[in-house]
Amino acid sequence: MDDTTEENSQKVSRGLCNLPSGSTLISDPEEEVFLLYTSLAAKNVQDSSHAFRGLGYLDSHRDILTLEFTVQIPGSRPDAGQSRTRRKAIKKKIEEKTIEVQLAQDKTALHSRKGDTGSVLWRASMEFTQLILQQYHSRSPESLLDVAKLADAHILELGAGTGLLSILLSPLVRHYTVTDIDALIPLISKNLVLNSLLRDKGSGHFTGDTITVEALDWIALHKAPASSRRTLFPYAPIDLLLVVDCIYHPSLLPALVETIDYLATPNYTAVLVVVELRAEDVVRDFLELWSGAGEGCWEIWHAQNVMDGPYAVWLGWKKLPNK
Repeated sequence: MDDTTEENSQKVSRGLCNLPSGSTLISDPEEEVFLLYTSLAAKNVQDSSHAFRGLGYLDSHRDILTLEFTVQIPGSRPDAGQSRTRRKAIKKKIEEKTIEVQLAQDKTALHSRKGDTGSVLWRASMEFTQLILQQYHSRSPESLLDVAKLADAHILELGAGTGLLSILLSPLVRHYTVTDIDALIPLISKNLVLNSLLRDKGSGHFTGDTITVEALDWIALHKAPASSRRTLFPYAPIDLLLVVDCIYHPSLLPALVETIDYLATPNYTAVLVVVELRAEDVVRDFLELWSGAGEGCWEIWHAQNVMDGPYAVWLGWKKLPNK
């Protein structure tokens, strides 16, 4: 049994992330993409719920969305001194918790600002958030993120758009850095204020206890000389780098991959990428670029059965280069 086969037969953990059983190390990006789209086509035939649903916006017609996330929480553990019938009743009890979010969108920018796709909410962000919240509150042993490590973690999110993930995940961690292009920073800040996670100090200045909002332009980073990047783009070590539904514009792929490679600390930063399976060639190009980044120091895992629907979830782990 070679090393890859041996690793695939065991439960794999990388930093803050735990991969579900059946996850595989990707050795051939082209094969990975072929299998993804073959599986997606089969789902579309078998289940009409996977039929075409547009580009992936949740609702691009409203300025304010009211979102509810309902999670199931296991009830209290039964006391051994209680009767068998009573213990059984308590054991089956499941409590529900509903978390409400107010989310502003900029639907005008979606149509008037060239290349702006982050000013409205995309389904991938909402569905991924629901998954993480459910696993966190249920304390599931199969959680994608290690719940025990979250409280002391620093998460940085790329291409955050409306900032939904930061609203719901930042209270769970030590610090959350939410980033996007400069034009979207006011929208993200507005949503964090709406949900009481930032305080508006006036004149465009905001403060928050566990969250930082920063502009991060992948193209600017990509063009910056390597010698000056640490000065221009300084960040504390990142435990988890989140990239949710950012793989869309082919022209941005080299800059996105360069940004991921720059921000990831070898043998420390877990990189979680969630992609909606739209254009096959774009997904393939991204995966090929990522696999070859950093002088081939990346191992990339296909996370098996993490999200339903037209998605793929990958876990990246940057290793130190072989000398």
